[in-house]
Amino acid sequence: MTTRFAEQFDMFSGEVSREQKVMRSSSRLAKPEQSIITMGEVDMVRQLSQTGRYRILTKLLPRVIAPKPRPEFLLKGIILDTETTGLNARKDEIIEIGVIAFTFDHNGNLGDVTGVYGGLQQPSVSIPSEISKLTGITDAMVLGQSIDMDALQALIGPADLLIAHNAGFDRPFCDAFSNVFFGKAWACSNSEIDWAARGYEGTKLGYLIGQAGFFHDGHRAVDDCFALLEVLIREVDGSGPTAFAELYEASQRSRVRIFAENSPFEMKDHLKARGYRWSDGTDGRPKSWWIEVDEGALDDELGYLRSEIYRYPDADPPIKRLTAFDRFRAWLIS
Repeated sequence: MTTRFAEQFDMFSGEVSREQKVMRSSSRLAKPEQSIITMGEVDMVRQLSQTGRYRILTKLLPRVIAPKPRPEFLLKGIILDTETTGLNARKDEIIEIGVIAFTFDHNGNLGDVTGVYGGLQQPSVSIPSEISKLTGITDAMVLGQSIDMDALQALIGPADLLIAHNAGFDRPFCDAFSNVFFGKAWACSNSEIDWAARGYEGTKLGYLIGQAGFFHDGHRAVDDCFALLEVLIREVDGSGPTAFAELYEASQRSRVRIFAENSPFEMKDHLKARGYRWSDGTDGRPKSWWIEVDEGALDDELGYLRSEIYRYPDADPPIKRLTAFDRFRAWLIS
């Protein structure tokens, strides 16, 4: 069996050196797993990759906290993830929060990891079974547990930017959980990065990690934070700025939310096809179709509404200008 194993690797290795022949001869007296170790992990990865028939994923390991952060990276960032009892921030609760604090500069270059916190919280209701299956968090794990607010404040308080992979989900839960998060700028690594232009086939964290050549233990908050950090700062030869640099630049731009209030009912399919979403008015926004665009696209979008939807040149639909400080909030009042 050991000889056959060595012969299979001959297909990948080309010419057989004298050392390899000696190794093969001695491996007949060794267990198969010992011959694998002798070959060496790096050599095996290289040989398998060179065949073009295998794709090797590397396990993500958490970065260590820098004992003395470099002073040239003046800005402070947070990558944050929550696990919750459900999808509705009005009635569901946080059961776990993970936070990684790091420094960066105005060009979007990463400095150092400066802090990590992960904590569980016992909710007021039993954790639904489907949530336990997804996250691995059970009622027994959270029994008597509470998130350390002092530890959370120490990391969140100084932060210039909070990042979540679905900020539209995480921010409402965080705002409802504690005023620690009030007045903070948020960015969404899902919606504010053009992942398709970077060669990724999807925007879910699992897709991004796998296509970047990594794997990790997913669906626990701190693990997901570390995984997202590595994807954001990954450098690819000739690809330009990192995804994090793109995200930071996007967070500095003003956005405009346009509400196509009182638009004709028969135009709903046109609005939907253009990217408008429906608000039923229960969250404080006008009951209407709406879209969010860059400040520079405002005139073009208003022109579209006036000519194609309202067909009235003086139509003046409500708008709201947004910055990173008020984007992704729940119950946004126009």
